[in-house]
Amino acid sequence: MVKKIETALVHAGRKPTKEYGFVNPKLVRGSTVLYPDMVTKLATGKRILEPVDIYGLCGNETHFALEAAIAEIEGGSHAQVTGSGLSAITVPLLAYLRAGDHLLVPDSVYGPTRTFCDGLLRRYGVETSYYDPMITAPALEALFRPNTRVLFTESPGSHTFEVQDIPALAEVAHERGAKVFLDNTWGIHHFQPFTKGVDVSIQALTKYPGGHSDIVLGAVAVNSEKDWKWLRLGALELGNYASPDDCWLALRGLRTLHVRLKAQEAAGLRVAEWFAGRPEVARVLHPALPSCPGHEVFKRDFTGSCGLFGVAFQPQFSPAAVVRMVDSLQLFGIGASWGGYESLVLPTTGTIRRSEGTGVFEGEMARFHIGLENVDDLIEDLERGLAALRAA
Repeated sequence: MVKKIETALVHAGRKPTKEYGFVNPKLVRGSTVLYPDMVTKLATGKRILEPVDIYGLCGNETHFALEAAIAEIEGGSHAQVTGSGLSAITVPLLAYLRAGDHLLVPDSVYGPTRTFCDGLLRRYGVETSYYDPMITAPALEALFRPNTRVLFTESPGSHTFEVQDIPALAEVAHERGAKVFLDNTWGIHHFQPFTKGVDVSIQALTKYPGGHSDIVLGAVAVNSEKDWKWLRLGALELGNYASPDDCWLALRGLRTLHVRLKAQEAAGLRVAEWFAGRPEVARVLHPALPSCPGHEVFKRDFTGSCGLFGVAFQPQFSPAAVVRMVDSLQLFGIGASWGGYESLVLPTTGTIRRSEGTGVFEGEMARFHIGLENVDDLIEDLERGLAALRAA
């Protein structure tokens, strides 16, 4: 039975509805697995690619339930949970790349991803080139080398929300024998990566799947046995492990993901449109609005949006003025993460790291995450904030 996404979020990673037992999967903690005899131990140890109890590091039924759920939601065949969203990026890159390889990464990439590429990967002999996230397929072709092994994508981009043409870029990469990685954290539920040419889809489960700002967790999904083998073995070789307690909380969060996202999408759009009508604002970087780079691609490839977007203020407002606005807000927490039930704001001055001249907009910028509060209350708070911006 092919399930719609709302149904999959409720049923994925759970026992069949007609099976006797509790609704939610058990929380299982453990390190040592005992075997009845050596024959069983040796035979079980060869099943490392399967969801079976081998040793605590290899996962248990709590991990396997979450992995099955993420694979189904992403439209893939397998998933590997990781200890954080960042490790969901670093584990597959380390598993797939080797010394002498070349990697292509969008200039709009999440800051810690850039730090990893310019730091550890460089020390290990992997070269990274950064490209304009709005690059066309013909322009991307010119950047490929004989040793380019991975095309990394992030859509929308970090802080500036450029929406990449993933199908067109993936076609170029596959023609040259490269794998396509996507950080799909913003697009969970609304972007199906494996129908768009992606080979490896990355999620920070810390964000919307957790939904309550109390876990740190990641996941990597693939859609082929070959990709699953190198991902799974690479994760184990790196000693990757995720807390079963966090996995259990993520499973619980998934059950309400659709209704939370739906509410936060509507609230986010309303606040974004309100910002777009303000004279203090030069541009709103919300993929669902025409002012965001890649808006037409968003309309084609996404089924919806989340509550995270950026605002570029008019050029006359200084960084200090934006900080004053942020400090004056009462309902928006100042925090680096997002995807929880609470609204957040973060000035992006000094945090946007680019090397290819991209991400330059009219004025100072801030990133907003819209939570589950009453939207009228949020807008009233933002009215006060813009008054502080003008007074600065």
